[in-house]
Amino acid sequence: MATKKDLLSKPIEHIDITKIDTRAMMKAMGHMAFSARDMARAAEIYEMMLRDKDCAVILCLAGSLISAGLKKIIIDMLNNNMVDAIVSTGANIVDQDFFEGLGFRHYVAPEIYKAGLHDNELRDLHIDRIYDTFIDEDDLRVCDETCLKIAERLESRPYSSREFIQEMGRYLKENSAGVESITQTAFERQVPIFCPAFNDCSAGLGLVEYIRTRMGAARMTIDSMQDFYELTQIKVKNPVTGLFMIGGGVPKNFTQDIVVAADILGANPEMHKYAIQSTIADVRDGALSSSTLKEASSWGKVDTAFEQMVFSEATLAFPLIASAAYHSKSWEGRKDRKFCAMLDEAMSPATAGV
Repeated sequence: MATKKDLLSKPIEHIDITKIDTRAMMKAMGHMAFSARDMARAAEIYEMMLRDKDCAVILCLAGSLISAGLKKIIIDMLNNNMVDAIVSTGANIVDQDFFEGLGFRHYVAPEIYKAGLHDNELRDLHIDRIYDTFIDEDDLRVCDETCLKIAERLESRPYSSREFIQEMGRYLKENSAGVESITQTAFERQVPIFCPAFNDCSAGLGLVEYIRTRMGAARMTIDSMQDFYELTQIKVKNPVTGLFMIGGGVPKNFTQDIVVAADILGANPEMHKYAIQSTIADVRDGALSSSTLKEASSWGKVDTAFEQMVFSEATLAFPLIASAAYHSKSWEGRKDRKFCAMLDEAMSPATAGV
């Protein structure tokens, strides 16, 4: 029987798009067919978003991405003004990115474990499996407890997930483990991160304990309605928007819906001007993750002039598209929007509702 030390010995390494130039591959794929041509067009549309200086780029993240080795791509996008806001599942931001920011790692699973043949053995060792990746359950409990600590130092009032994640970034900056993270980088660059289903992750587990200790007393809460209002303010204040969606689910629908929400607020918004999505969801299953961007146009959410579905798994599509955009330098000259500062002002009592 393998030991825990044996199984947690080979860390996942995050791919570095700054060292890999995929522009030639994307150009060649543009002359091919099927998913290759789709991916090449998606890369072109992303570069169009970046060259359009009026466009705010919103990155949507669903699926297990950070644990799979995609963290550094997003950090490089943040550091080079290639993304202006992020909408994600809680697992990516908390259980995986914040978790690594605390100094923990994800590990490559031996092939024999990828098939799930020894999951009972893993459970006994306090090892959690994400397909072909391992994570230490004991380390995750520290992540839970850290979210509890952050909640305990906040004043008793409603918070959007964006505000709470900013506090997570502040915590990492104050207690640095010397590890890059999306959470800390976004905090430093004032790029908002929203997790619409925030409690469905390690943070929620920490906040369960927080609720127990504060039962009957004043406490902070996570306000999902404030999330929606804040993200909608980005559309209201910056009418031209582009979506770069990895996976689907809640982040996809939440971000598409801000066009409708802005209309309800009387902003007379444009649809999202650009949109690309990488997914392996089957359009025949009727699920949101697989619904096409053209379908979203029928709801008044996405313009069809510059949209592209790419039916490809994230660890393949994301590095190829992001690398081509990075090396094209199409992001040069983009302004640093610092939407967090804008949202803090929009939510202040003096300006709320304006």
